[in-house]
Amino acid sequence: MLPAAPQEVPENFRRAIVTALPQLAQATFTVAGRGWHSLAVEADGRLILKFPEGEEAEAALLREARLLAAVRPLVRMPVPDMSIESGPPLFSVHAKLPGTMLEPADYPRLSEAGRVRLAEDIADFLADVHAIDAERMRKAGAEPIGIWDARDTTLAPVWPLLPDDLRRAAQAAIAAYRDLGPDPLGDVYGFFDAHGWNMAFDHAAGRLNGIFDFADSGFGPVHREFVQVSLISPDLAARTMRAYTVRTGRRLDPRRVFLLAAAMRLSELAGAAETGQHVEAMLDNVLGWFRQRDVR
Repeated sequence: MLPAAPQEVPENFRRAIVTALPQLAQATFTVAGRGWHSLAVEADGRLILKFPEGEEAEAALLREARLLAAVRPLVRMPVPDMSIESGPPLFSVHAKLPGTMLEPADYPRLSEAGRVRLAEDIADFLADVHAIDAERMRKAGAEPIGIWDARDTTLAPVWPLLPDDLRRAAQAAIAAYRDLGPDPLGDVYGFFDAHGWNMAFDHAAGRLNGIFDFADSGFGPVHREFVQVSLISPDLAARTMRAYTVRTGRRLDPRRVFLLAAAMRLSELAGAAETGQHVEAMLDNVLGWFRQRDVR
């Protein structure tokens, strides 16, 4: 879970914004959200300004701006048109994509037609991103994505938290995950963060208006792309996989996606158990995954 965001926009951020963008002197600023290494500020409901925390976060934000500049002309889905203000402090600026997050609880409220359209829109986006030339993205700064920590020592605190039947299923899933060979579809430049918190969704129209936060994009296995979609709904992940296969001809293995998502959720539960924070939420995340049958 992310650290809590402050209630008010820090005064030094306000000064930096108005100094760099004097046209916003009379704007209303609110905290839009907090990432692992940055704070997002909203100006008048129309601009998003991201302030990185630390040198590593600054480098990541600069890389994200370069990645977006390389991706934007080649995808049909709206993504941020990000510029950088050097400050100090350094921060990014882009027009807010219209819409709000798509929470897991929102998905069951969509009509059947809305679910089909959402899956097709995400599949179109992923197909467009995966078709981008790898060398173009390397030059923009794309790097290999990380892997989840699913070592025995890491996962040891998880097993006592699970009911007996699900513990056996989870342990079997981890064993199968470790036996997975290289992705048969290879590696691509991908988004790898297509969960609902990175989506601008028009709930009234039931329409996806854009996708943002390319900080975790990079080179990785094709099947891995659909793991984060499952955080919205396993049903949506399954629909998106089918739509993606139609668009690309790449035949996906639902079982592989199931095992990848199992490893992610168990690894995150282990991290929560280590810190003692958000254990119940992460446990629910694991239990829900092993009780469903949509992606297998």
